[in-house]
Amino acid sequence: MSTRTLTQPADTRHEDDEDGGLHGSDRTVLGRIAVIMAAFSDGRQVLSLGDLRERTRLPKSTLHRLADQLCGVGWIERDPGGYRVGLRMFELGSLAVAGTRLQEAALPHLQALAARTGMAAQLGVLDQAEVVYLERVTSGPLRLPTRRGGRKPAHCTALGKALAAFDDESVQDVVSARMPRRTANTITEPLALHAELMRVREAGVAFDRGEVYEGLACVAAPIRGGDRVIAAVSVTGPVGRMRWAALAEAVSGTAEAIRNANLSAGGVAARQ
Repeated sequence: MSTRTLTQPADTRHEDDEDGGLHGSDRTVLGRIAVIMAAFSDGRQVLSLGDLRERTRLPKSTLHRLADQLCGVGWIERDPGGYRVGLRMFELGSLAVAGTRLQEAALPHLQALAARTGMAAQLGVLDQAEVVYLERVTSGPLRLPTRRGGRKPAHCTALGKALAAFDDESVQDVVSARMPRRTANTITEPLALHAELMRVREAGVAFDRGEVYEGLACVAAPIRGGDRVIAAVSVTGPVGRMRWAALAEAVSGTAEAIRNANLSAGGVAARQ
């Protein structure tokens, strides 16, 4: 969705007459968006449409239209109970905030994993059919074409496979999404990807054998929170240096260590 859609709406003068509680900049589209986003600032993760209307005092039609647009750009997400802040906001927030509770719990374990393997260690979460990178620790001269807050398609990344494989709805999201070919090894057929995710579910670890970038490979394992996967951890390095069994054991152990550290810190979900 373009910025033009958010900043130049159709004529809403008839709705402005209903905005009795809004003044000044709150009558602009940007002001209304700010009011909607500010409604989530008291710590409640999920707000119903009624909650949002009460907090924003926007007309129902205006609120519903803007909420749909914000969902379209990923700033908020639909939830069974209403709406919650979207992971797309993390991409901006990560530039200003040192890290979430999960990141803080994970960082020393990522550093240890990178030092132990001599590779890059990464932490990610799933947003529909994409991986969002929460943290990255590199070791030595290795440089990766990823960044904190960045995204990659889930179908061709070990992190994405480890995140999606253990939830039927996530499997469907990833299998039904576009699967662009990145390298000759990229899986692009839905049936083949489904079979791959079922293998990941059985094995408990996922592999990227040069499926995103030529010459780079990755091993990932899920981090559980209760009965669901809340994140995944991976190591990435040159294909020629990969020792698959040893790295699978290393990332699985790190995933469990991060899980325990996150629980000890009072965390359950990645978005806290």
